[in-house]
Amino acid sequence: MDLSKIVSIAGKPGLYMIKSQAIGRIIVESLIDGKNIPAFAHDRMSSLEEISIFSVDEDRPLKEVFKGIHDKMGDQVDFDVKKATNEQLRAKFLEVMPDYDQEAVYPSDMKKVFQWYQMLMDKNLLDFTEERQEEAAETKDENTETPAE
Repeated sequence: MDLSKIVSIAGKPGLYMIKSQAIGRIIVESLIDGKNIPAFAHDRMSSLEEISIFSVDEDRPLKEVFKGIHDKMGDQVDFDVKKATNEQLRAKFLEVMPDYDQEAVYPSDMKKVFQWYQMLMDKNLLDFTEERQEEAAETKDENTETPAE
C-alpha cells in the first residue's frame, strides 16, 4: 500500500490526493468532496507515508497502524468516531496498537487515525492483499528451508 500520494494539510479538514505538481505548488484532490485545490509551499503538508505513531519501543508507521485496525475491525470502524469519548478512543486504540505511548498519543490523534482509515477504506485506497501475499510468501520460504547439517 502506497500512502506517499495521500497528504494531510494543516488547517484543512480531511485528506488529499496529490494530482499534479508545478513550481511552488501542487494540485490536490479532496477525498471528502472530490474538489481540486492548489496547495502551496508554505502550507504544512504531511504525507501519510511519513507519519508514524509513538510506541513504547519504536515509532510505528501509520500503514502498520492501519493494518492493525483492519485486522481487528475489518473494512469498517466498529464505533462512531465523532461521538466517542476520550476513554472509548483510548480503549479502541489499545486494541489495535497495544504498545502505543499513552503519554505521547492524544485522543485527537487517535480520532484522526480512525477517521483517516475509514476515509481511505471508503475510497478503496487501502489494499491489504499485498501484505498478506508477502506474509504468505515469507511463511512458505520459512517452511521450505532445509535445516543445516
